[in-house]
Amino acid sequence: MIIDLRSDTVTQPTPAMREAMFSAQLGDDVLGDDPTVIALETQAAALFGMEASLFCASGTMTNQLAIRTHTRPGDDVICDYLSHVYQYEGGGISVNALASVSLAHGERGKLTPALIRDYIYNPTDSHKPLSRLVVLENTINKGGGCYYTVPEIAAIRKVCDEHGLILHLDGARLFNALVETGEPTGAYGQLFDSISICLSKGLGCPVGSLLLGKREFIQQARRFRKLMGGGWRQAGFLAAAGIYALDHHIDRLKLDHSRARKIGAMLERLPEVEDILPIDTNIVIFKLPETILAADYVKTLETKGIRSVAFGKHLVRFVTHLDFTDEMLVEMETILNPDFNKI
Repeated sequence: MIIDLRSDTVTQPTPAMREAMFSAQLGDDVLGDDPTVIALETQAAALFGMEASLFCASGTMTNQLAIRTHTRPGDDVICDYLSHVYQYEGGGISVNALASVSLAHGERGKLTPALIRDYIYNPTDSHKPLSRLVVLENTINKGGGCYYTVPEIAAIRKVCDEHGLILHLDGARLFNALVETGEPTGAYGQLFDSISICLSKGLGCPVGSLLLGKREFIQQARRFRKLMGGGWRQAGFLAAAGIYALDHHIDRLKLDHSRARKIGAMLERLPEVEDILPIDTNIVIFKLPETILAADYVKTLETKGIRSVAFGKHLVRFVTHLDFTDEMLVEMETILNPDFNKI
């Protein structure tokens, strides 16, 4: 048995999702007439109370389209130094938007109103770029799956309004946060100027993300998507998977969170585990001592049938998902026992 916890992107479409995909009605999305893509975009926008949405190949693309559309060359983007848009999108902010970045250092990657105020430049100072955009991530990957609540976001929105800043959400794992807080999706549509949601992580689709916002904003983002080579044709096959996921795979995310916490309890018994970040959703990050390299530990886990990723020199990450079952959890408990401490 291979237990693959490298990411929640490793999932395979369920049989029901495959059936939905292969029975989808198709058109040409670049020409604007794929009915299943249109249905997915309409459903996603309505879910968050936003005017329109755009179906894209990846969360990196939707984030980069948002930044490119919201900013002008030379503008400044405020985000946390742990954020995905800075750490894992290939320097796209500078390449695609020609924008600079101000990196705050929040607790587990979370920005606060006070932090944001510290990084807002004086717009009359010609030595500085113009602060234009704030990017939040929810949940926060490198923060161990921690999340913002609506009141926390509302306080940040207030600062943005006071200073004329745009607010974008990298919501790659937003639904993981929502099933924990029970907060309504519509609240997010009221607080953010744009939202990116990923379908290929916790929701289990083979590929795809959505960018949500005002209609004029989405029209411009569609133009930039074409410029990036992101236009696709019979994308309804993939959009059908997204519709199925939105209809059937949100509530079950609670199972992933429960299993992640059970993994955390296993890790607490291991002498080589020095610390575990609080497990808020489906991400488990733990720290090894200075004498054990994460890369070596990951290789040893692989020989035992558990796949993970090194998340730093001495950090290892597990991510639970819909293909990680209770049977795998039992097998993992057998493998992760206190005798497994020699690398």
